[in-house]
Amino acid sequence: METRNAIDAFAALAQDTRLAVFRLLIQAGSNGLTAGDVAQRVGVPGSTLSHHLATLERAGLLRSWRVQRQIFYACDYEGTRRLIAFLMEDCCQGRPELCSADLTQAVLCGPDGCDHDA
Repeated sequence: METRNAIDAFAALAQDTRLAVFRLLIQAGSNGLTAGDVAQRVGVPGSTLSHHLATLERAGLLRSWRVQRQIFYACDYEGTRRLIAFLMEDCCQGRPELCSADLTQAVLCGPDGCDHDA
């Protein structure tokens, strides 16, 4: 991941509503939630939420798709993994395998949990 992309991702997460949305969608898994469900659960109007969702999607942290008239949003697990890998890149003097197993395994996590055998 390029430094500029990491900065954009961190900037997207550096706001209360966007962080709440991201955390909600991490928990929701790969099926995601409709924009209406996200708005209701986070407690923000849909018109406000659309700006936040777009910011997170541009930062590579969310993905969206349409099913008939509804737009679904889910965590972009690959984008999230790239951000975590960027943070871990120089861990322990460039030897991330020396860092906590929980941290290094986080890079392998996806919507269905972590693949600790990878």
